[in-house]
Amino acid sequence: MKIEDSVKLDFCDVLLKPKRSTLTSRKDVDILREFTFLNSKKTWTGIPIVASNMDTIGTISMAKKFASNSMMTCLHKFLDLSEYKSLYDESYHHEKNIAFTIGMRDGDFEKGRKIISQNPNINFICVDVANGYSQSFLHYIERIRAEWTDKTIIAGNIVTPEMTEALLLAGADIIKVGIGNGSACLTRKVAGVGCPQLSAIMECADAAHGLGGHIMGDGGCTCPGDVAKAFAAGADFIMLGGMLSGHDECEGEITEMEDGKRKMLFYGMSSDTAMEKHYGGVASHRASEGKAVYVPYKGEVGGTIQEILGGVRSACTYIGAQKLKHLPKCATFIRVNRQLNTIFGE
Repeated sequence: MKIEDSVKLDFCDVLLKPKRSTLTSRKDVDILREFTFLNSKKTWTGIPIVASNMDTIGTISMAKKFASNSMMTCLHKFLDLSEYKSLYDESYHHEKNIAFTIGMRDGDFEKGRKIISQNPNINFICVDVANGYSQSFLHYIERIRAEWTDKTIIAGNIVTPEMTEALLLAGADIIKVGIGNGSACLTRKVAGVGCPQLSAIMECADAAHGLGGHIMGDGGCTCPGDVAKAFAAGADFIMLGGMLSGHDECEGEITEMEDGKRKMLFYGMSSDTAMEKHYGGVASHRASEGKAVYVPYKGEVGGTIQEILGGVRSACTYIGAQKLKHLPKCATFIRVNRQLNTIFGE
């Protein structure tokens, strides 16, 4: 048994310190990024905010909306092959801003082959497992890299710099960082495992950037300010789940509750609800590590996108970052014990 007593921080533990700035307007901030990836050598340009590969978030409708805003979506892994056809229309091809998702279950690798065979212009593969620390996962990434040398591989989830480096050296390009921090995740409660997300991003980003790789902060953001903090901590991409829930693009059923309010079901991919839907129930050797909740129906996602991007631009103007890529260099975090005045509620 070992105890690490260094302080680990989450988004709620810090605020960004404002600094004198020459920026006169939020519209002057450039939030586009261009990345060239370590192993695929491919280049991507866009706003590095990503819709999660949860089946209530990473839908075809969400992918089209995000692509039209120069953002990315990791499509959920339970899509039927025929559904990929709807990504293409006369006005826009969305494949440059999407990733298809596979896991390590039987048949996932072969499904990946079929997806790429039918959609050769998709450049991103998201390899998603709950526990990215197994040796078999490293071997799986090596196998995927050997099969698709020119595809950009997103792999996770992990929360430590050592595994960040190992996955990059195995062939991944973007490491997905976050365990137990999602709004519909119960891993910290059920398994007692995880790491505060701000510190995880800082440490994993430092390791990845030292090798020329990239990271994607996955989960833990509850508001636009958290997204700004995650970028300031060194994340190259931010993946969002709960913040995007409840919208039309989630393709969920809208339920009118007894109090007359309209809500939509949102659940973690390790929840009883997801396990029952996709695997016929929770296997006897495991416990549910997610929850299902009804969230308020929010209409189209466009308003939420504007709020998020506006918040990131505002953060940049407060600390003098003319471009999103300058945010970490301009950032100073202040440790706090209270962020908000909640006298009138959150």
